[in-house]
Amino acid sequence: MMHPVSRTIAGACLILAPTIQGISTFYWSDRHQGITAGTLIVAATIGWIVGLVAVYRLIEPRVPRYAAVALPVAVYGCVGGASFGLQGMQEELFGVSHTQAVHLLQEHPAAAAVAFWFAGLAFPASVLVLGVVLTRIRAVPVTIGVLTSVGAVAFPLSRIPREIAIAHVADLTLLIPFAYLGIRMAMGHPQPLRVAAPIPAPRRFSPDSPVSRRQ
Repeated sequence: MMHPVSRTIAGACLILAPTIQGISTFYWSDRHQGITAGTLIVAATIGWIVGLVAVYRLIEPRVPRYAAVALPVAVYGCVGGASFGLQGMQEELFGVSHTQAVHLLQEHPAAAAVAFWFAGLAFPASVLVLGVVLTRIRAVPVTIGVLTSVGAVAFPLSRIPREIAIAHVADLTLLIPFAYLGIRMAMGHPQPLRVAAPIPAPRRFSPDSPVSRRQ
């Protein structure tokens, strides 16, 4: 069980993270993030990490192996988001276009892959799988799980080509399911995620055991 204060903070973060992320796209200029958008992305990353950690903690009793593996991947993806936010800030600070920045990164392929490309894909991939898992274990209504996965697919489709219209759709699609989870969590709902503990397997007794003889 999570402490009520932790639940409230985590729920607020699940609401604020996609909200701030969505606001950041309104500050894009000619497919360029810049200082303001980059700062908002870094701030949203904090909310994503805190909120997603809480979600994985809640579903851990039902899918412990998945939660153990998925949480580090999700955090890695969030760090990648912060990296792109910092990149946008530096592009404006040093007067470098996004195309030039990507070209310069190609001179350091290993560093770019670790800090940007792999990390950038880890976030939508982890959210996509999270939506599938939440739906499969019936932790959320089917609509919420589907919106989570659809938003995850739309996210890189908007960020890679920097299409503002698609970015607004992707951000709204992600905001709806995570706001649903965040409100239930922050309001102290007894079951923000409808997760039941796995049913233990029936005990088997040998023919010669005292229990079997009594039966």
